[in-house]
Amino acid sequence: MVTLSDVAKKANVSKMTVSRVINHPEQVTDELRQLVQDAMASLQYRPNSAAKALANNRTNVIKVVILEDVEVTEPYYMNLLFGIAKGLDRQQYALQLVTDRSHLTAGNPDGYIVTGARNNDIQLLDQLTEPVVVFGENRYGYDFIDTDNKLGIQKATEFAIAKNYQSIIFIGIDVKEPFEYSREAGYINTLQKNKMLPRIHRMGNHSHLSQKFINSHWHEFARNTIFICASDRLAVGVVRAILQNGGDIPKDFGVIGFDGVLLDQVSNPQLTTVRQPIMQLGELLARMLLQKIAQSGAQQGETMVTPELVVRDTTRK
Repeated sequence: MVTLSDVAKKANVSKMTVSRVINHPEQVTDELRQLVQDAMASLQYRPNSAAKALANNRTNVIKVVILEDVEVTEPYYMNLLFGIAKGLDRQQYALQLVTDRSHLTAGNPDGYIVTGARNNDIQLLDQLTEPVVVFGENRYGYDFIDTDNKLGIQKATEFAIAKNYQSIIFIGIDVKEPFEYSREAGYINTLQKNKMLPRIHRMGNHSHLSQKFINSHWHEFARNTIFICASDRLAVGVVRAILQNGGDIPKDFGVIGFDGVLLDQVSNPQLTTVRQPIMQLGELLARMLLQKIAQSGAQQGETMVTPELVVRDTTRK
């Protein structure tokens, strides 16, 4: 069995230096860290994760906290959790899923990844003593990672204009949260640049609500209209309503969603959408939190990831 001494000898450094690279990599130079890591790889040395955690007074457990109703966001979270787990596993950390707020502070996690937080949850986050990273834009100083929501809807709106839709309507989610403000800003700013008037309708994030809305106002929508939706869930409802009323998609009506996680593919016709790289976002969350833990809670800032407009059958091509 390869030992710490074998690694030290291979790298021509002391055992203390090897231990520092394993347990406190932020305390050594990049050159020295790479030298030891190369020796470990060459000898196929695997540090004892339990001993490493003990030496650092850690548990190697990260709590992933979901503060919203999973029933209206699946399979979104399945992909996000897979990405987080993949990122944590690279450094032998375990994921503990928390959906009950009363269990938030139980145990001794090394840190928290929080998603689904709303403005009224900030007091709850302020009580946490371990490092926290948030999934989703926030304006309370928490480190976060998110899709560039504004850019995503900007891309969708520019596409709609390029395809000569005369009426471009935004179907938003009725929440007063940064991600929704950003998506609406992407729509409004793009229309204003092109001297077009915005039309925004907001509702809960349920397909039956968007379907009901389109059915109730069908007489108000002329041909050559496109609906840009704040979620694929809303977009699916819009598609169903248009087809129920005899509308031709994509000849006379277009629909664009936002998310790109399964619903866009099972929709019939398949949905044009702004796709978020959910698994990548999960890995980035894990990486940011582990870096924050290694740096004793130092501020990490924010990361915005560029989404992709995927053109399918609910818009002109």
